[in-house]
Amino acid sequence: MKKSLLALAILGTIAGSAAAQSSVTVYGVVDMGISRDDNGATTTTGLNSGIQSGSRLGFKGVEDLGNGLKALFVLETGINADTGGFAQSNTAFGRQSYLGLQGTFGTVKLGRQTTLLYNTLSAIDPFAIGLAGDSQRFFNSAGGRMNNTVAYESPDVSGFKGAVQYGFGEVAGNNSASRQVTGMLQYANGPVLVALTHHNAKNALDTASDKTTLLAGTYDFSVVKAHVAYDQRKLYNSTVDIRDMMVGVSVPFGASTFLVDYTKRKNKFVNNADADQVALGYTYALSKRTNLYTSYSRLSNDGASNVGGFAAANGETDNLFNVGVRHTF
Repeated sequence: MKKSLLALAILGTIAGSAAAQSSVTVYGVVDMGISRDDNGATTTTGLNSGIQSGSRLGFKGVEDLGNGLKALFVLETGINADTGGFAQSNTAFGRQSYLGLQGTFGTVKLGRQTTLLYNTLSAIDPFAIGLAGDSQRFFNSAGGRMNNTVAYESPDVSGFKGAVQYGFGEVAGNNSASRQVTGMLQYANGPVLVALTHHNAKNALDTASDKTTLLAGTYDFSVVKAHVAYDQRKLYNSTVDIRDMMVGVSVPFGASTFLVDYTKRKNKFVNNADADQVALGYTYALSKRTNLYTSYSRLSNDGASNVGGFAAANGETDNLFNVGVRHTF
């Protein structure tokens, strides 16, 4: 009897220890707001989901495998909270779905993941790739996500780290077609963040490439944070050459944060196809998890330009205003 009780106690201790070494977290965002978009021809007003941050539901977990090695996973679905449907073209886990291993060597992840261009823009954009000043209205984020991706991220060494991603094209008989390769070098220490990112994507016929190089950074002066970014995008075997630049500031003041940026596009391939945008924003934290927001942007196109297709036609101006509330959990 005593032996049985001792065995049960040992098993209970082992089970408790194993449980303590694994964890799964449920998290998410619900973001709802009203937008008014004047594209130069018509005005549209409506209730939208995910203006500041994409509404989502996610599950992430980690298991301690011992000797500094951990297994991890993320399954994250985008939600159109205004209609109740899935975002990302009605994909079940369209935001991210990957499995990985982490250790002293760094982190390896396999599956659908955000691109390094997207991650860099998200880190430096004062509007956090949301709100009316969203940098993705100009800058290339390579679609935001990559399927069939193997990624490696190095450990942080005195603020320096690097990352690479390889997205398999999975075109039968041609391993180069539709494949994507991207790399990033970053330095983050104290008030400074600087990142250099390059993305190279082949088309489905393996006849042309879409190449983007992005240099971006922030500097936090405490009373104000400065944001800068510059990219060069070359398409169709470098015959098309597009340059984008952004300068901005975010100013925290108690529970408030004021946002301002200016973005400019220079089209080196097509004459009279430049564009620029000025954006203003404001957020107010009601708590650690809930905040109010509002923002406005004015995107002006030259006669042969229609950046992002937001305006009704070439040469038109797009004015976007939104106001809403975001809750994270």
